[in-house]
Amino acid sequence: MAQAKTLSEKELKIVLAVAAQGRYAARDRAMLLMTFWAGMRVGEIAALRIGDVVGTDGLIKDEIRLAADQTKGDKGRIVMLGDKLRRELAVYVDSLKPRDPERPFFFSQRQRLGFNANTLCQHFGILYRRAGLNGASSHSGRRTFITSLANKGVGVRVLMALAGHRNMSTTQRYIDLNDRMVRDAVNII
Repeated sequence: MAQAKTLSEKELKIVLAVAAQGRYAARDRAMLLMTFWAGMRVGEIAALRIGDVVGTDGLIKDEIRLAADQTKGDKGRIVMLGDKLRRELAVYVDSLKPRDPERPFFFSQRQRLGFNANTLCQHFGILYRRAGLNGASSHSGRRTFITSLANKGVGVRVLMALAGHRNMSTTQRYIDLNDRMVRDAVNII
């Protein structure tokens, strides 16, 4: 099976523009950016509760502490949230009423129910199809996140920690090698 397509900045802007046209624009934008800017899996995003992301002070946390039942592989992990993503999430949180910490962070159309991993995968697929991005899937944001950081010189061990991988070989499979990376490598000498 082919790996999910990594997206360029231009392609990310296209899918975000498609998300902006929908009824739940702030939610869809925030969900997409959780994959692109934090490298989260859709199952992890679907499992989030408001209290995982929003502190008792009402502010977006610096990190999300996922319990074992919220992750793949039954091992908890910490997801770091950059300033840019925290600002985006704050915009989305402003639309949430009430803010019960036990409620799902991302609501489905039924408003009281959160997504499950399968319905969120399907939802992302719809957004990518509407954007005309062939080969993109719910895993595209995660692959793009890891590849982008690798392109910027972030070491594989740090990438492993950010991705929640236990094996370096798993992380390395996520990195999409491209001509620019190869060209830049020989120019280091």
